Amino acid sequence: MVKEELYITVPSVFRCPISLDVMKSPVSLCTGVTYDRSSIQKWLESGHDTCPATMQVLPSKDFIPNLTLHRLINLWIQSSTLRPGSTSPRLLLATPPAISEVQAKLLMEKVERESCDDSLSKVAEFVSCCEENRKFVARFDGFVEVIAGVLKRKCVEIKALETAVRILDLILSENGVTEGLNKLILKSNQESKFFSAIVFILQHGSLNSKIKSVRVLNSVALDSESKRRISDSQDLISILLQLLKTNNNGSLNDAVTSILTTISIMRSIRSRLIENGIVEILSNSLTEKSLKLLATLSTCSEGRSAISSEPKCAAAIVEKLLKVSKRGTEDAVTVLWSTCCLNKEEKVKEAVVKGNGVTKILVIMQREGEGNVKMMCRDLVKALRAVCKDWCLGSYETKTTHIRPC
Repeated sequence: MVKEELYITVPSVFRCPISLDVMKSPVSLCTGVTYDRSSIQKWLESGHDTCPATMQVLPSKDFIPNLTLHRLINLWIQSSTLRPGSTSPRLLLATPPAISEVQAKLLMEKVERESCDDSLSKVAEFVSCCEENRKFVARFDGFVEVIAGVLKRKCVEIKALETAVRILDLILSENGVTEGLNKLILKSNQESKFFSAIVFILQHGSLNSKIKSVRVLNSVALDSESKRRISDSQDLISILLQLLKTNNNGSLNDAVTSILTTISIMRSIRSRLIENGIVEILSNSLTEKSLKLLATLSTCSEGRSAISSEPKCAAAIVEKLLKVSKRGTEDAVTVLWSTCCLNKEEKVKEAVVKGNGVTKILVIMQREGEGNVKMMCRDLVKALRAVCKDWCLGSYETKTTHIRPC
């Protein structure tokens, strides 16, 4: 005979707030909160003098059996496991979250003391479970500080560092987290320890951990001072450039390019990136993130000269035109305009024309409303007119509303 399986959603009041299991022997503290006897005994015997759910200090550690709830649980179990026409069904309870809120608080205490990967892994499992859990830990006083503290300690194992970064990456979008990280790391003059941990992960961590660590780093670059401190870390910038040169993973490259773009408001970092051949690196595998960084570099004369000197760059940008988003198109046009119209580089103009860039620029100009992109396109058409020997652009009016074939 095949046994039937009955899947039941357990009423929340029947679960112990600590273990999250259905209570076998419910008892109530003086605060009025009910727990399973074994769970609350372990809590109190471990030295705590508070109610786990409310964190109120207990005037008395005595508890009394909650007979009414016990009876209701027994009745519910009986009604759930005995269905008409079923002689021996199984009761399969809905899977609870990895840990409860109370357990999360206990784990935080353990993480703060030991930074062990086992405790961090349980926290990561809890945080990754659902949005509600992420909101809980983000609001939990001291949570971000404890996890960030792992990255500032010495002699922490790589697995623990990776897990700490994973937790932070999961809650970056929660309200106040990035601001809290910025204050804890960059405004407390302890950034060198944090940067050392990030460098260690980038050198020895897994691919996913590298991506997450770069995202966490980018999240704390909230203002010019934060960006300056990041750009001042020589080891960090070196490893980021090395990853961009040697790594073939698109997600990691995009993450690295994003943080380099973020800190490139500093002229010193722009100069360093250019000296280290960033334009050639980006030209080899051009993405929308790369276009953003190139647009940033093109705001300075050094950047425009480097872009103009790289044979593949202009051709790669023209190839991306009409294939990227609106923002990517704006960045691509900005780079071409900077090199063709500001620097007036003839070899760049020739590369644009050779790559059928004039047609693409005209298409962009036609579909754009009035704004900076359309103005740059008009300037580009004028600048390319002399180079474009085989195009009928001599009488082309840049205010026309359609493109006429030659």
